[in-house]
Amino acid sequence: MSDTLVDRIIHCRICPRLVAWREQVAIQKRRAYRDWEYWGKPITGFGDPEARVLVVGLAPGAHGANRTGRVFTGDDSGAFLFGALCRAGFANQPVSTHIGDGLELKELYITAVCRCVPPDNKPLRDEIENCRPFLVDEIANFKNLSGFVALGKIALDGLLAALPMENLQRSRIDFVHGKIHSLGQGSPWLVTSYHPSRQNTQTGRLTPAMFDQIWNTVRDLLVE
Repeated sequence: MSDTLVDRIIHCRICPRLVAWREQVAIQKRRAYRDWEYWGKPITGFGDPEARVLVVGLAPGAHGANRTGRVFTGDDSGAFLFGALCRAGFANQPVSTHIGDGLELKELYITAVCRCVPPDNKPLRDEIENCRPFLVDEIANFKNLSGFVALGKIALDGLLAALPMENLQRSRIDFVHGKIHSLGQGSPWLVTSYHPSRQNTQTGRLTPAMFDQIWNTVRDLLVE
């Protein structure tokens, strides 16, 4: 990702509600992280600069990426995600706690449709729309994309809105866990998955076996 795009993202202050919340969380902190200097700014994507798969999530966690400065790093959702990616051979280690912890992604790049932590993990529609140009520009940076993985319905909708394909019939792409979608002849494929949030993983809506199947599917699609 270009330095210009990184600079645009981390210095963005377009959404007053999100700016206020991300900075409030960074000041108040969680007791377990009281010695941390929270990131407290928008997050960029992270991963293999030559990625063949773009993974799109929702937004940074209040005490995860909003603290660490790296997407899906330092919270339960990230632990569930990186564990699965490691088992599938897309990550070199199953745990990510901070920038500089040695985590490397292979063939994948992870980003989000909303770059600031939203109150109650619920970004507003206009806040996602304000972030959309960042996702559009990120997608344009990858010249060898084979496919996308959308983690959750909001991520799916945000991704579809950001895709540049003129003839894409977005209304026909429904959110079903584990479904492979065609985006048109010669275009990347799309796999939809439940988001690895605690709400999904602790209730059994998304199990480790279900999530492993997502990444095994992605691996199979890459070798076809």
